[in-house]
Amino acid sequence: MNRVFNFSAGPSMLPLPVLEKAAAELVCYEDTGMSVMEMSHRSPAYDAIIKAAEATLRTLMNVPDNYKILFMQGGASTQFAAVPLNLMKTGKADYILSGQFSTKAYKEALKYGDAQVVASSKDDNFSVIPQTTRESFRPDADYVHVCFNNTIYGTKYNYIPDTGDIPLVADMSSCIISEPVDVSKFGVIYAGAQKNMAPAGVTVVIIREDLLGNARPETPSMLDWKLMADNDSMYNTPPCYSIYMLKLVCEWVRDLGGLEAMKAHNEKKCAILYDYLDSQDYYIAPVKPECRSMMNVTFVTGDADLDKKFASEAGKAGFSNLKGHRSVGGMRASIYNAMPIEGVEALVEFMKKFAAENPKK
Repeated sequence: MNRVFNFSAGPSMLPLPVLEKAAAELVCYEDTGMSVMEMSHRSPAYDAIIKAAEATLRTLMNVPDNYKILFMQGGASTQFAAVPLNLMKTGKADYILSGQFSTKAYKEALKYGDAQVVASSKDDNFSVIPQTTRESFRPDADYVHVCFNNTIYGTKYNYIPDTGDIPLVADMSSCIISEPVDVSKFGVIYAGAQKNMAPAGVTVVIIREDLLGNARPETPSMLDWKLMADNDSMYNTPPCYSIYMLKLVCEWVRDLGGLEAMKAHNEKKCAILYDYLDSQDYYIAPVKPECRSMMNVTFVTGDADLDKKFASEAGKAGFSNLKGHRSVGGMRASIYNAMPIEGVEALVEFMKKFAAENPKK
């Protein structure tokens, strides 16, 4: 097997034991005589799969009983519209901008009402997380929206914004199930699965029940959270195989010791890379230490040609997808749950070798 260390920001690498289990069940799932890809979503076999996926995720994240878990389609980007369509009652919403995806969510919300930017780190090239207090938000806002981990810029919230009685909505696409989170602090959590939970295709939406039932009349049925909740995510054919894979990933995390164990694993992993970055001056880590992501580590050499050479040579050496996002350049190592510690250790050794062989002018 010639597998590389895949540092892609998404779709990202999946745990090898999960891939192996899925491979073993690919042609024939249990005693059904068919693949999960082939079975009816209304069949008893698939009903057991989707219920197990929901139950395992609920237990893993300690989701309170008064929250619904939905499996939806369209990626997290579709939820940029679903959020205002389901939550804008007064027509006002406050947004904190910490990167590209929170900015896209804000621009989408402008189509539906009075979306206001209450804090932004754009002037700092999104290298920090904006700080807010309860007084930052309009008291009559329907919700406050944040992107909790910023894949492109390599930042993560080091606090949960205090929004008082205003529901806090968080896009957690690139950090969900990487560490424990107090779900009760949020009105809504949503996440595209392709970074930490499953292949692309399913989006998880976790919603406090009292926030259901407020969809605007023009809301498409497929974006109406209450309609989806009332139908147990089965209003139409769901992304069946992605949900099955999500179940396997959640079981894998559970069997490793749950989110506390996963947090310890991720802290150890990212410390290896950040400690090296902080110990030398060849590579520059642009994110302020207190705002650094455990999932996405960004760095540059300060020379665009060297950055390009680094990404090229890294790929040849078995380190895939290290080129930074086109909007920021440099390099980005996405080290989600499935990335083994050995992959980060090997990357650091490659970085040392590259620096020794390619002195700056």
